[in-house]
Amino acid sequence: MATGTNSPGAATAHQWTGREARLLRHALRMSVRGFAAYLGVAARTVAKWESGGTSTVPRPDTQAILDTALARADDGARTRFDVLVTEAREAGRPQAPVPRYDYEAWTDDLDRTVACLGRQEFRLAGTLLDRWLGRFEPNSSDRQGMYLYGRSLRLLGEVRQDQGALRGPLSAEHVYRQALRVFTELESPRRVAQLELQLVVIDEMSGRLDAAAARYRSLADDERLSPRDRTRARLWVGTALSKRGLHETATGHIVPAIREFEALEEPADWSIAHQKLALAHRGAGDLTAAGRAIDVALSNRVDDTPLQQVRLDTAHAHILLSDTATADSGLAILERTARISTRYGLMHQLRSIDGIRRGFESR
Repeated sequence: MATGTNSPGAATAHQWTGREARLLRHALRMSVRGFAAYLGVAARTVAKWESGGTSTVPRPDTQAILDTALARADDGARTRFDVLVTEAREAGRPQAPVPRYDYEAWTDDLDRTVACLGRQEFRLAGTLLDRWLGRFEPNSSDRQGMYLYGRSLRLLGEVRQDQGALRGPLSAEHVYRQALRVFTELESPRRVAQLELQLVVIDEMSGRLDAAAARYRSLADDERLSPRDRTRARLWVGTALSKRGLHETATGHIVPAIREFEALEEPADWSIAHQKLALAHRGAGDLTAAGRAIDVALSNRVDDTPLQQVRLDTAHAHILLSDTATADSGLAILERTARISTRYGLMHQLRSIDGIRRGFESR
């Protein structure tokens, strides 16, 4: 006989059947594969339980595993399990009801979230995403819902990445990995590869430059990605190498990426690549070439969002600070970018700005 926890109000399943196992999976908000991995059983075993409903009774050792899973669940999951079990038993239904969602409204909210990200309206973006992430119960048989769930997780990762929350339980990395599991289960190779690329960006932003450069090289030739994403990976090889101080080698990756972005007719990426080239030239000590490249980036800025404005102006300031004749202008630009970063909560950019300022003051 299965029992829950010993705490007051803990969820209890007096007899585990396929129905209760399914309800526990829903309460934990896990897919079939995720639930199977959590229990340490095969996914086909979980599928068999659920298809059998109340007529399927797991073996005693498996009942003990389900006991443990319920005991380890947090209060919210146990409450959801209690409600689901009560509803199923009172209604005499062998399976938990399948929730219905307004997928059109969900899609519209995701489009609004993308627009909010472009304006760095993180609070509104988070509210739109939480509206769906908080109510959707992952269900591998609901492919449309799982697809929108995966998209929502990825966008939440982008929110946290732009805010500078890179690692930890509430970080961009954590959410990207959740999205990666969803799209792996959905067998969506391009989405999987895109998330792998995003995770390498997190490595680079966190200072794991050697590992990031190596992974970027691999993804630059990965046919799962679009030509644009493969070219971005090539550009970011140069970015990681430049941060490592290998500026001339970095230039050898950035210049071909610029040509590819031009061929692909991607003006925004082309402009950003010139910004990266300018920083590589600055690192190599060629301020004349750095000035030419940053002028191209400044003159051809396309996505002039607050985030991109800060990135571009910070790069410009960094170059100006390298020459005593232009250092005052560089400091003024850096001060302006710091104010914008503070206003929009761009914490990673603020850390970069502070690092540049400290480096200048210590010279």
